[in-house]
Amino acid sequence: MSKILVVAPHPDDETLGCGGTILKHKSQGDEIVWLIVTDILETEGFIAEKITNRNHEIEIVAGLYGYDEVYRLSFPTTKLDVFPLGQIIESISTVIRKENPDIIYLPYRGDVHSDHKIVFDAVISCTKWFRYSSVKRVLCYETLSETDFGINPDYNGFRPNVFVNISDFMEKKIDIIKVYKSEMGDFPFPRSEQSIRALAMMRGSACGCNFAETFMLLKEIL
Repeated sequence: MSKILVVAPHPDDETLGCGGTILKHKSQGDEIVWLIVTDILETEGFIAEKITNRNHEIEIVAGLYGYDEVYRLSFPTTKLDVFPLGQIIESISTVIRKENPDIIYLPYRGDVHSDHKIVFDAVISCTKWFRYSSVKRVLCYETLSETDFGINPDYNGFRPNVFVNISDFMEKKIDIIKVYKSEMGDFPFPRSEQSIRALAMMRGSACGCNFAETFMLLKEIL
């Protein structure tokens, strides 16, 4: 059995990027920890009803995945760039030291959203073997409307080298992403059921299955 840490800059990133893989890990008896870095806060202008709805969504999603632990760092969403990176690293480090995960999933640094870039940098700082010896595997996931919109010419783009067959878990992934009602839209909106299925089918066609999620393996210690 392995312990998995899934790092999400925002709730829904985890489902878009690796929802089927999380479900597959759970079916194999692995322990799953969900770390949500940002939150919508009243101090940032979000109304109480929206905050209540988001908290309810997170509670439902956590139950559907069967997470063993959920951490919410509650940095304000879209505002990570105003905090010292060291403060974000320390918050993430505290969780990693407590949970001692074997495998970490994190967002791709080339994503267009600044929160994703900062979370990537902070998490990577917490994977040095001599400080975080439990971590044996680090992978980045792709996030619709973020990874595919990252057109910085200095990046080579998301180039998957790990393919996970999620055919048995695709329908539940769709059910879970629908919990995030305010984040979903009608096709051709990127976060639509059709787009999610299309990406999974395309990735599946590259590895010989109906539906797949893909990752970039950054580090593996055998």
